[in-house]
Amino acid sequence: MTTAPDYEAAGRRSRTKGEARRRQILDSAIELFAERGVDAASLRSIGEAIGVSHTALRHYFASRDELLVEVYRAHEASTSEGIRDVESDPVRAMAATAERNRSIPGLVQLYTTLTTDAIQEQHPQTQGFVRERFRSLRGAIAGQIKDGQEAGTIAAGLPPEDVAALIIAASDGLQIQWLLDPEAVDVGRVLSLLEQLLPPHP
Repeated sequence: MTTAPDYEAAGRRSRTKGEARRRQILDSAIELFAERGVDAASLRSIGEAIGVSHTALRHYFASRDELLVEVYRAHEASTSEGIRDVESDPVRAMAATAERNRSIPGLVQLYTTLTTDAIQEQHPQTQGFVRERFRSLRGAIAGQIKDGQEAGTIAAGLPPEDVAALIIAASDGLQIQWLLDPEAVDVGRVLSLLEQLLPPHP
């Protein structure tokens, strides 16, 4: 007779296997989007491209929106380590991110797809993700601005929340221009001009 602990162990193994399969799908989707971008791909076509049946894909992700959001979350989590050395400087951190993104234009396109979808009512899950991401990012950058003001490295009269919104808007807008004309726009170099708007306290 199978005991309760045996059932629990089987359940844990099943969850572990499911989590591993979900991560495998996310990794495959990240590779796919990095190479090809996302365009108007459906959940079914994404599954075909990464060798996963539509039924299996739907088991882990209920919709295209959920998959795209989770792919971007996984990608962002895996690449955040690379900018920690400049995270105290919001402009340099954004420039470092832009430099990293030069090698993965498809994932930059994924981000612009998410932000475009977010302004449409038929994408509530994407809208919630992008809204919260902007709020979190504005808060983090505003905190960096405040720290700089207290340290005397940034002028005290600048409103941190507004500066944060400006930095994000510049970064996102420049990345769209770069996607359309990569030879004409150097996102990191142009972003560095924003440092001139953050003068030290006199």
